[in-house]
Amino acid sequence: MEIVIAAALLAVGLIVAAVLYGRGHPGADAHVNARAESDSDSALRERRAEIVRIEERILGKEEALDAQRADLARRDQSLEERLASLERDREQLAENRLTLQHELERLAGVSASQAKQMLLKDVEDQVRHESARLVRQIEEETKRDADRRVRNILSACMQRIAAGHATETTVSVVQLSSDDMKGRIIGREGRNIRALENLTGVDFIIDDTPNAVVLSGFDGVRREIARLTLEKLLQDGRIHPARIEEMYYQARSELEEHIAELGERAVFEANVQGLDPELARYLGRLKFRTSYGQNVLAHSVECANLAAMMAHELGASPKTARRAALLHDIGKAVSHEIEGPHAIVGGDLARKHGEPEAVVHAMEAHHNEVEPQTVEAVIVQAADALSGARPGARGESLEQYVKRLRELEQIATRHEGVDKVYAMQAGREIRVMVAPTTLDDDAAVLLSHAIAREIEKELEYPGQIKVTVIRESRAVEYAR
Repeated sequence: MEIVIAAALLAVGLIVAAVLYGRGHPGADAHVNARAESDSDSALRERRAEIVRIEERILGKEEALDAQRADLARRDQSLEERLASLERDREQLAENRLTLQHELERLAGVSASQAKQMLLKDVEDQVRHESARLVRQIEEETKRDADRRVRNILSACMQRIAAGHATETTVSVVQLSSDDMKGRIIGREGRNIRALENLTGVDFIIDDTPNAVVLSGFDGVRREIARLTLEKLLQDGRIHPARIEEMYYQARSELEEHIAELGERAVFEANVQGLDPELARYLGRLKFRTSYGQNVLAHSVECANLAAMMAHELGASPKTARRAALLHDIGKAVSHEIEGPHAIVGGDLARKHGEPEAVVHAMEAHHNEVEPQTVEAVIVQAADALSGARPGARGESLEQYVKRLRELEQIATRHEGVDKVYAMQAGREIRVMVAPTTLDDDAAVLLSHAIAREIEKELEYPGQIKVTVIRESRAVEYAR
């Protein structure tokens, strides 16, 4: 509407301007005036026509704008109605959803939070199952690779070490210059051989074997003392009970020195430096100790070499592994003196003599009395098993036999008044020496009966076992 008014005002202005222009030249020529009027009328008509056309276009646009406004108004109203309808539908859906949820809870007997927890639990169980499957798969693959590598390492170590193995026996043989010496060893009415057997706790077997006496005993230290005693007697030539006792104690003293030398030699063979001399002496004792027939000292030296090789292969400490493997069974040297597993006893012994904690831990863990925490501890376990698992390295029957003899001696030792106990004749006889000042002859008889009943109750054995209680009185006086 404003555009139409502006156009009309413009047309009126043009007409007024034309009239004023004609009136402003009254003295002009009539022809010119007439022509001018004619041109002015023509221009005015054209302008009027143009104004009419403009007015028509403006009116058309205004009608179009009015139609658009009406259409937009209808659309706005439609949108508002649709929004209101959507809002009503949303509210209805929320009500329906809430109603459906309540109905589902009623039918299922669980609330929404409980159902959510159940769903989460199901998903969690499924994920855990999948993860467990993957873990098992990875573990199996890792185990296969580890087994393959372990076999390679162990086979390489076994090929690099060449140690001879022979099952330890329970006899020693002493060679004689002639069979005539057998009678002198037996002595008048067997007094010499009885004195030897009573002192050493070893059987002296004198039979038809030419130029030889066989010493039989399960304890290697006793057997070695008996062998040294007999050899000294043979060299001296004087064989009687007093001389036997003198040579026995001399042999015991020399054996202690020999044990120290054996320990030092084992330390040198195992390539271990800076070991306490007392620990080396304990190692030497293992020369006369067997484990399922395998010499414990030789087993310890071999374990040290095997452990060092495996430590090199696995990138662990060869020094720690070697040292711990050499000392891992040292507790067996004092197992008859200290109660407890030999691994723990050996660890305490090593700790007392200044061994590093890493070495002590590997020693204590080699039989899983302590949980292994280091690579070296596991290496010592593997070396121990590898050394004992070789064909011919160990014999279980011999170990059971030695164990039975030890149990026989322990049963007799726990009685009051018992001084020494020796299991002899391959365990078929046990000789108990009592203190004469503590027990009389009647008590000795009762003691033999009590020991026999305890053996019957606690042990299983073939045949029968003879229990001999010896009560000896000595009167000693010196002439000055």
